[in-house]
Amino acid sequence: MNDLLNQLRLVGDWLASSKQWHGDGGIPQRLLEHLTYSGLSLLFAALIGLSLGLLVGHTGRGAFAVAGVANLARAIPTFGLVVLVVTLAGLSTTPVLVALVALAVPPILINTFEGVRGVDPATRDAARGVGMTEWQVLVRAEVPMALPLILLGLRIAAIQVVATATVAAYPGLGGLGRFIVDGLSRNDYELVIGGSALVVVLALVVQIVFAALRRTIVSPGLRATVSKS
Repeated sequence: MNDLLNQLRLVGDWLASSKQWHGDGGIPQRLLEHLTYSGLSLLFAALIGLSLGLLVGHTGRGAFAVAGVANLARAIPTFGLVVLVVTLAGLSTTPVLVALVALAVPPILINTFEGVRGVDPATRDAARGVGMTEWQVLVRAEVPMALPLILLGLRIAAIQVVATATVAAYPGLGGLGRFIVDGLSRNDYELVIGGSALVVVLALVVQIVFAALRRTIVSPGLRATVSKS
């Protein structure tokens, strides 16, 4: 208990220090870098995962291949991928983005696919029966019904990316992971704990944002159905 209190005190002292909030190495700058890596990675992953998930979920073609590729991508060690791409492409933001996109695509892809394929066939038939095109069936019938699972996939991917974006610090780039890497190299545990606490808080904020988004755009009936499943 005393150790926990001491760690909390160290974090509080570190956060309260004015020098942590100014300069290129301050919390605001590191947070901006972290959000930039995370946001770009999630954007690219969403473009890939949502597009493929909607296409395969609607048509039913390529489901086995998509599942296999997604499981393979999930098994790739993120840090190892960063090191490999840095070795091949040189020190830049590219390896970080590639690794984070590879991490984020599988949950988005699989949840989008499962959400669309799980729509009641009667709903599709009714939509086609009133003269909807296949695109309209997807957008107006399938996507609204699949929205809870689509948001779940995006939330899982966002939290994983935010937590794993600390690897950006290892090849010499910025982000909140810089505090952790620098703290370990200097045996400065106050810096390590402070940086770790910021990553945890940011992940919790992402969780809250997606929970609020789910309550805003998903109908109560669908939320209750997903919660029971």
